[in-house]
Order: sequence, then C-alpha cells, then structure tokens
Amino acid sequence: MASTLLALLRADLLLARRRRDEVAVAALRSALGALDNAGAVPEPLRVPDAPPPGDAPHATPHFAGSIAGPWAAEAPRRVLDAEAELGVLRREIAERLVAARVIEAGGDAAQPARLRAEAAVLERYLGGLG
Repeated sequence: MASTLLALLRADLLLARRRRDEVAVAALRSALGALDNAGAVPEPLRVPDAPPPGDAPHATPHFAGSIAGPWAAEAPRRVLDAEAELGVLRREIAERLVAARVIEAGGDAAQPARLRAEAAVLERYLGGLG
C-alpha cells in the first residue's frame, strides 16, 4: 500500500506536468526516485524460493553467481515508515540547499536559484506531515 506522502507526491507530479512547471516536476521526480531508492533491499538480492545461484536451472557461467529466470530480478521492497520518508525528503532539500551555496560561491546565480526553488517545492510537503 502506498503511503500518503507517496500518493500526494505522485498526484502533484501529474499536476505539475500538466502545468508545465519544470521546477516542480524536477523536484517531485527526484524526491520520488529518492524514496524509491530508499526502499531498495540491500544485497544479497535473494528470493526465498529461488534456488542457490550455482544450482539454478538457468545458471549462467558468464557472471559469477548470477542467475537467469523469472525470479532473477524480483526482490521484496522495504516499506518505509512516515518518519523515514520525511527523512529522505529532508535530505533531498538539504542536498539542494548545500549545492546552491556551493554553486553560488563559484559565481553562478541562475542554477542556485533553481535549486532553492526546487527545495521550496519539497519543503511544502514537510508542513503538516512532520
């Protein structure tokens, strides 16, 4: 089941795309990607019912320990709680603000403004959620 934050981000991404709001689209896509990556399962990626790599009926000698077949790419995702999701969102905001300061120190003015605008888009999701 999708979390409230994920559902809200996805719905707002669709609205931002319809409005052709490039800043919001970039920020929301990045946040959704970061949340998706945060749910990734650390190695080893093993499906409980899959045979060990060497015993797999479709084991391949081309890549050590790799397997081929319908189970090869499947792994259960971790479910993030609300606080973990907000933590990911806070990191996305912080990364943009730090990058804006670094780029600005180098003399560029346009890119930092866009990064701060993206951070502002994401900050709206922290109010009332955490």
